[in-house]
Amino acid sequence: MCATCGCGDDAGAVITVPEPRHEHGNVHHHTHQHGHDHDHDHVHLPATETITLEQRVLAKNDDLAQRNREWLAAREIVAYNMTSSPGAGKTSLLERTISEYAGAPMAVVEGDQETLLDAERIKATGAPVVQVNTGAGCHLDAEMMRGALDTLDPRRGTLLFVENVGNLVCPALFDLGERAKVVVISVTEGSDKPLKYPHMFAAAGLVIVNKIDLMPYINFDMEMFQKYASSVNPSVPILPMSVTSGEGVKRWYDWLSAQGADHPLTS
Repeated sequence: MCATCGCGDDAGAVITVPEPRHEHGNVHHHTHQHGHDHDHDHVHLPATETITLEQRVLAKNDDLAQRNREWLAAREIVAYNMTSSPGAGKTSLLERTISEYAGAPMAVVEGDQETLLDAERIKATGAPVVQVNTGAGCHLDAEMMRGALDTLDPRRGTLLFVENVGNLVCPALFDLGERAKVVVISVTEGSDKPLKYPHMFAAAGLVIVNKIDLMPYINFDMEMFQKYASSVNPSVPILPMSVTSGEGVKRWYDWLSAQGADHPLTS
């Protein structure tokens, strides 16, 4: 097991460019095996050694993330790391954003343990996309991001969304080289998410509260949620919205535009 996050021994990323289903049913795989470069022996190490190992893993990841950040900046590409629990609505938000937001050309890196389902949904919008399947891994890391960038080769000035594996724990620890992490939750998950997953909310540059159209039917306290989020990240913006109805979605587009105000191809 990985001492950092508990990823399985056979964790390795497979990067795939989805092809249209009607073209012979073939999928062309561009496979990059991405080990975490740390020991996977099933030995109960003293706590001090585990901490040292975790620091080594994260230090290597941070170094690779900085190289990714420099690569993106040189190409005027702005990247956002989209994180959430499974089913919060990340893919639906990206589908709607690609169809409606005209600020820049867009591309997507999709992260899931298995399947090409979300990448195929993005492919249908016409946006360039690659799928990273992590196997037993529970998050993307900077090395997987590097492989995805090499395969995707986004054009200069692209607005790049990285849809991370559905998980509110490990993605908080791993920098990919993004400009900011965007946390998406749905009102069906409860008001106490920031208290249960403080590291993720502390790392967030934006929090989106999705599916507000369901609030009349469930017990979700927006005021308490905002209070809890502010307790771990006092400055984080919180955007309530419904991707389904469109309520509040314009504020997301306004946020993207404001973040890219210094970006010559999105201003």
